[in-house]
Amino acid sequence: MSGLRKGLTSYGDAGFSLFLRKAFIKAMGYSDDALDRPIIGITNTGSDYNPCHGNSPDLIEAAKRGVMLAGGLPMVFPTISIGESFAHPTSMFLRNLMAMDTEEMIRAQPMDAVIVIGGCDKTLPAQLMGAISTNLPTIVVPTGPMVVGHHKGEVLGACTDCRRLWGMHRAGQIDAAEIETISGRLAPSVGTCMVMGTASTMACVIEALGFSLPMSATIPAVHAERRRIAEASGKRIVDLAKAGAPRPRDLITPAALRNALTVLQAIGGSTNGIIHLTAMAGRAGTRIELETVDEIGRNVPVLVDLKPSGDHYMEHFHHAGGVPRLLRELSRHLDPASPTVSGRTIGEIAEAAEIVPGQTVIRGADKPLKSTGALAVLRGNLCPRGAVIKQSAASPHLLSHTGPALVFENVEDMAARIDSDELDVTPETVLVLRNTGPIGAPGMPEAGYLPIPRKLARAGVKDMVRISDARMSGTAFGTIVLHIAPESAAGGPLALVRTGDPIRLDVAARTLDLLIDDAEWQRRAAEHAATPRRPPPARGYARLFETTVLQADEGCDFDFLQGGPQE
Repeated sequence: MSGLRKGLTSYGDAGFSLFLRKAFIKAMGYSDDALDRPIIGITNTGSDYNPCHGNSPDLIEAAKRGVMLAGGLPMVFPTISIGESFAHPTSMFLRNLMAMDTEEMIRAQPMDAVIVIGGCDKTLPAQLMGAISTNLPTIVVPTGPMVVGHHKGEVLGACTDCRRLWGMHRAGQIDAAEIETISGRLAPSVGTCMVMGTASTMACVIEALGFSLPMSATIPAVHAERRRIAEASGKRIVDLAKAGAPRPRDLITPAALRNALTVLQAIGGSTNGIIHLTAMAGRAGTRIELETVDEIGRNVPVLVDLKPSGDHYMEHFHHAGGVPRLLRELSRHLDPASPTVSGRTIGEIAEAAEIVPGQTVIRGADKPLKSTGALAVLRGNLCPRGAVIKQSAASPHLLSHTGPALVFENVEDMAARIDSDELDVTPETVLVLRNTGPIGAPGMPEAGYLPIPRKLARAGVKDMVRISDARMSGTAFGTIVLHIAPESAAGGPLALVRTGDPIRLDVAARTLDLLIDDAEWQRRAAEHAATPRRPPPARGYARLFETTVLQADEGCDFDFLQGGPQE
């Protein structure tokens, strides 16, 4: 079935169901001619709480125009909108809810194909998770990065520079009046963060997966070209609707996932990208192994010179040739035969990439920004199921480090003590934050970017080793170990660490270990096992989340959504 005949409301009489559906939709002024065309659903994730999606109305209109130019009927429908800095307790807590919302609305309403428009961190993963489960032809249109800001002659980017400047404010180097002025200059337009944070990372890897038209990931949100790519996506999705292919599960193959992980490493991408790609793969019934992530990272260099790993911003990446030019530089690491929604293979897109003379943002393989990939996977007695570090944004002298632990039980404990002048901490200390994983927080917040204790910040310390079962923003930098699995709240060994314990980090050896003897380990483990756990929430989404969420190494999706149903 297709068009209005698809997914009829159940009244026990299919003919009546179609008659009633037509009668009510005609109340909107549609003609029979319009209603006989392929129906293209278009998600509306606009919200006054979400400036990342502030250009959604323009993109929706452009996509609708493209659909109509190609002879389709666009139908816009709303879903949840997640704005990173406005979502309590964390946007990650709501990602699976948005994925469920997107999936069920695609499934419940008659459409032959769908355009998903989104951008802010957890939005694109959520939308694609839902789309993979429904397996309806899908094109992704990212909202795009905002343009850069300026302050006192310096180029600024949200949110890498916001972290750096806030750190200077905490250290007393920027006063209250100036930090308030800066807050009006960091984000000068709508759109997602203009550095290689999670939003930009996911837009790039989704383009590499083949779900977006070439150049979709990098066009600035406010450029006319962004509207044109939305129109082009609208025209193209009608072709996919008529052909019924390719569908998401035709695209998200093991080869395509490897291509996406290669791009993730080469762009200096967010650690969050691993979790989201793992969740997306799980919806297709496959799995991303952390060993694969690490193996690719050992062989694929960082080629894109963007903050926080480098110096530039997304608009510079775009003008240098965007993802297609990067694919060209990575060609020997990619499967060129992987298909895309454009109708061309990844190899064909790479071959046709624009060559921009003199650009330095996308490096050649002979002059990489970093000789190895952005992300490394650690194992050890503190992370038996793995942990992740963004080595490209870490301090080289801390990549091999042994120091005493300073343990914070949770985010509240950290906030209460981190700025105390009485805190027993030195630059060699390893800051440990626990109970911040998927269950413990709940929702695995971006609390892994522990601030430098104020007394050390005042002394000029800019980085130290920090470890947690939390996440961090892709815009953040520092020597920070994240996603420790299993998390402490699920009985992971991070729960056994005590202040003063020596911890050894060795990124070259890919290890993270607590240096205590076996007898003490066993004693603490028995003691922890006997400690009563807090009960799960009594009701609602919070209870669903805590009782079904998977660990970081499995993508933090709900266990019952893995390998989800197809249309």
